[in-house]
Amino acid sequence: MWEGLVQKAKDGGLDAIETYVFWDGHEPSPGNYNFEGRYDLVRFVKTVKNAGLYVVLRIGPYVCAEWNFGGFPVWLKYVPGISFRTDNEPFKTAMEGFVQKIVDTMKAESLFESQGEGRSLGPAGHSYMTWAAEMAVGLKTGVPWVMCKEDDAPDPVINTCNGFYCDNFNPNRPYKPKMWTEAWTGWFTDFGGTIRKRPVEDLAFAVARFIQTGGSLVNYYMYHGGTNFGRTAGGPFITTSYDYDAPIDEYGLVREPKYGHLRELHRAIKLCERPLVSANPTVTSLGSYQQAHVFSSQAGECAAFLSNFDIKSVARVMFNNMHYTLPPWSISILPDCRNVVFNTAKVGVQTSQMQMMVTDELSLSWERYDEEIVSMGENSLFTTVGLLEQLNVTRDTTDYLWYITSVDISASEGYLNGGELPVIIVQSAGHALHVFVNGELSGSAYGNRENRRFTYNGNVKLRAGSNRIALLSVACGLPNVGTHYENWNTGVLGPVVLHGLDEGRRDLTWQKWSYQVGLKGEAMSINSLEGTSSVEWMQGAFSAQNQQPLTWYKAFFNAPGGDEPLALDMGSMGKGQVWINGQSIGRYWTAYAPNGDCNGCSYAGTYRPPKCQSGCGEPTQRWYHVPRSWLQPTRNLLVVFEELGGDATKISIVKRSVSSICADVSEWHPTIKNWHIESYGKPEEHHMPKVHLKCAHGQSISAIKFASFGTPSGTCGSFQQGVCHSPNSHSILEKKCLGQQKCAVTISTDNFGGDPCPNVMKRVAVEAICAQSVEPLP
Repeated sequence: MWEGLVQKAKDGGLDAIETYVFWDGHEPSPGNYNFEGRYDLVRFVKTVKNAGLYVVLRIGPYVCAEWNFGGFPVWLKYVPGISFRTDNEPFKTAMEGFVQKIVDTMKAESLFESQGEGRSLGPAGHSYMTWAAEMAVGLKTGVPWVMCKEDDAPDPVINTCNGFYCDNFNPNRPYKPKMWTEAWTGWFTDFGGTIRKRPVEDLAFAVARFIQTGGSLVNYYMYHGGTNFGRTAGGPFITTSYDYDAPIDEYGLVREPKYGHLRELHRAIKLCERPLVSANPTVTSLGSYQQAHVFSSQAGECAAFLSNFDIKSVARVMFNNMHYTLPPWSISILPDCRNVVFNTAKVGVQTSQMQMMVTDELSLSWERYDEEIVSMGENSLFTTVGLLEQLNVTRDTTDYLWYITSVDISASEGYLNGGELPVIIVQSAGHALHVFVNGELSGSAYGNRENRRFTYNGNVKLRAGSNRIALLSVACGLPNVGTHYENWNTGVLGPVVLHGLDEGRRDLTWQKWSYQVGLKGEAMSINSLEGTSSVEWMQGAFSAQNQQPLTWYKAFFNAPGGDEPLALDMGSMGKGQVWINGQSIGRYWTAYAPNGDCNGCSYAGTYRPPKCQSGCGEPTQRWYHVPRSWLQPTRNLLVVFEELGGDATKISIVKRSVSSICADVSEWHPTIKNWHIESYGKPEEHHMPKVHLKCAHGQSISAIKFASFGTPSGTCGSFQQGVCHSPNSHSILEKKCLGQQKCAVTISTDNFGGDPCPNVMKRVAVEAICAQSVEPLP
């Protein structure tokens, strides 16, 4: 997907692509490097270069990024005497080796550029940061190095800003450029949480505000959201989707209006380029919450940014002896200090509605294999007294670790004669826990991002004699942020206690426990093309047993036709992992978001999550991206491991496509030259705003679902006619647009057969349906 994604970024007005370099991906074991496939860094940089763009290479090697272990390889934790991101020789030695490797790899291909580290560790942290800067500069790349969020970065390293807004940030030396390494376009999601979206009006406002205060570089985090395939999502509890409400969505499709509105912003800023780079701005007050930032070049060129910081009221200001109307929380850009070419709050580009369409050509014939619920001592790795920390045992080779012990119950126990069942209480620092008693699932419990430690508390059916208790501890990604997170624990750390026996309380914590790393199915690689035949699969209908825990499912399918992005609909399942042709799609979890505040979203005012939430009461993630490049034309292997129980017969493969496109443009759009209207009366046709609609390549406009010239209300997908409405609206849009891949309709009373409400500000709102174009018969 790289070429297409990079080209879309370039078409969106970007000059550079910024990427992390993931240490855990490139050096999975000490000294063994991986630059293959998705980790082919040289190919990626050359792909960007061939598109005519620069690369900002963030080597890290700490990246945070909601990535497993913050990008550090887990083997690093076990280097003797190590302490992460501080003045520690073992850590510095390993880090320098990796950074040197990446720099040398870039140098060998005559490519080049890079990034920074963190603090909060006192004098030792400061010493480390200084060492890191000197080490990086000493590698002599010939290009600048940056450190984000590092206020005291030593010369010549440039300190930069990350955040939703960075206009108040200034570098620590006046001769360093003001750079914004992460302008957050949205926010990540965690299983069980809502989806957080950032209005494009506010994002554009933040970027324009940064530029008007002397900013020289803005990097969007994220511009393409992407997917945390495999077990790369960290956190823990971060979803497999990393869409981030980005201008290019997780599937590689442009998200409108965010993509188009930012493209227009970039175009407007570049029109101001020469004045912007010539001098610092002159700032003039235009009102209580209004300002003008004016940039001038020695050649007499002039550019202005007119700001209205009021979050409620439109402002009418006088600038250069002319009147300008500024919507709330907006900035107008005037490349010649006269004509407004862009306003951050006025979105003139179309909006797209996305849909997930089930593919009719697909039917899945499932087979099942039941994972063995491990028995005491059987297949166990080892037995020891007490409970062990999970990562120390698994080394993150799997999400799963079995803790197994036995409990002897006397036949004279009171509860065996009709009393209340005993209760087992398990304290866990893992992320999920499934409790099995004598091979049967007794119950499950989960932590969350706010509280990783949790308690399982449930009745257990213990029979007279020996009972086997097996605790399956499940990791959902390792931590990626926090002081010395390499020392954080996970797994069942105890205590584990039985209550309700005749003796009262029985502590199992310091009994003998046996351990098994991972699942039997994992050990036999039944999720791969080669290993799937290593077990006996059961055929036939099994929806009646859809709550069977620890079950593997497999099916074969042919690649759906077309070129739309694909996804798996996992809404009928519980929690687990999924693979296609041996490639891990990632973790799935049908965890529901709370019924919170998902009603309405104003772009005006400071943005912070959880403002502008969506998905309340719905699964945080239902669809899982399937890259088409992972598929072969026929007989693709789909393998699912389900922890809790779900109905695999309802899993489907869907196509992501645009269901409808919308435009909502006001009569006096900011691209109209204000001075022209006021000085010369009625604007010329080519200065008037237009409704632009454009379907994807290979599609055409098949229907106009809604159209109104007047005072319509609502948003794309839910437009409604207002009190003022031109009855010709629908027929005019049909005449201009039906059968076309794209169309443009000028907003004027002449075009719409008269003025339906004189002296009222009018808009055109339209929703159109796109469909595959049909080739005419010969």
